[in-house]
Amino acid sequence: MLSKGPAKKVTIYVNEDTRHHVGPLYEAILTFLMHRGVAGASASKCLAGFGTHQMMHTTKIEVLTEHLPIRIEFVETPAKVDELLPTLYEMVTDGFIEVHDTHVIKVATKEHKAGPRKPHEEKRGKAKLLQIYMGEADRWHGEPLYDAIVKRLRMMDISGATVHRGILGYGAKGHTHKQSFWHMSRDLPLMIAVIDSEEKIREATQIVEQMVEDALIVVSEVDIVRLVRSNPLEEASDAGLPAS
Repeated sequence: MLSKGPAKKVTIYVNEDTRHHVGPLYEAILTFLMHRGVAGASASKCLAGFGTHQMMHTTKIEVLTEHLPIRIEFVETPAKVDELLPTLYEMVTDGFIEVHDTHVIKVATKEHKAGPRKPHEEKRGKAKLLQIYMGEADRWHGEPLYDAIVKRLRMMDISGATVHRGILGYGAKGHTHKQSFWHMSRDLPLMIAVIDSEEKIREATQIVEQMVEDALIVVSEVDIVRLVRSNPLEEASDAGLPAS
């Protein structure tokens, strides 16, 4: 099972008309990868190209259309790639194989719900609450600061974050920010609330401190009460609470 962390990306180039036994080589490679438990692989057809034979293959020339290059890609753990490469090396007698180090930052799979919902299960525990106060006009590399912070939190696998938009407030500078029928402020106060484990909140705080210039960061200890049904991970995410 492919998970977040170091991985290998394998790219294989073969011609569409290259055969392996009774069928196309690219189909045989995909079948082999699927049977060996590779997380996923894709084959794409190129519009034009040339290889070691120095012959141009292109859709513009009908007789060369069937010789177009096929590109096969998959990402797996280093151990899995080392296990597969000897067989792939033998299969690709006319083509090209390259392997690159890469890093998987997210693996997301939708789970299918099945059966009736189970009764609520109550879970309690200790956690940390991170609150970040800023202005709506604050920016980070050309985009809204609050949006950039939420994106970073998602990449860190923080369980959830909520952005609250204020209608009236002032900060350390004493400036009043408000929204009314006659007055529309472009710098309304914002607050991002995050609840997670102490370790996760400590890591998130260090990242946020590098992104903000004029803001208030508050960390406090909280008691959480969570109601869990049949799919705790999905419902905890929807509620913006940490998943166990």
